[in-house]
Amino acid sequence: MIPVVSPDELISQMDALLDSCPLALPALSNAASLIFHALADLNWCGFYLLHQSRLVLGPFQGRPACILIERGRGVCGHALAEDRTLRVPDVHAFPGHIACDAASRSELVIPLRGKDGQIRGVLDLDSPRPDRFSQDDQQLLESFCALLARRVSWDEPIL
Repeated sequence: MIPVVSPDELISQMDALLDSCPLALPALSNAASLIFHALADLNWCGFYLLHQSRLVLGPFQGRPACILIERGRGVCGHALAEDRTLRVPDVHAFPGHIACDAASRSELVIPLRGKDGQIRGVLDLDSPRPDRFSQDDQQLLESFCALLARRVSWDEPIL
């Protein structure tokens, strides 16, 4: 991981952004931008939000992306179905990988929860570099998602 900011700074910057507005749509928009600009070698960072049992494209940074992902399809759909983080060093070796951007070579997907513990979607990061995401990256971004789980308000419908 080659961050532009330290892991502590990334978390504290997001925490400060949530002080100004904890509503889901602006919070996730800022979160996607913050991560995209804070971590090196990303070509996509964003959220897919759970809507009627499938994932729908939410706030993101990067090239246009797939709009709908069924549970169990691709890395995001598998992370949702298995309710766990998936770190994929080579997306071409992942059965059923959905190639929204042919430049993507590795991927990290983390379930995103609400305060009630229910899955609200996933955080998805793609990189053009094979094996881009480390265990440290995973832990940092799981902590980042835990902050979102504690602080983001899902009271207003966003889909």
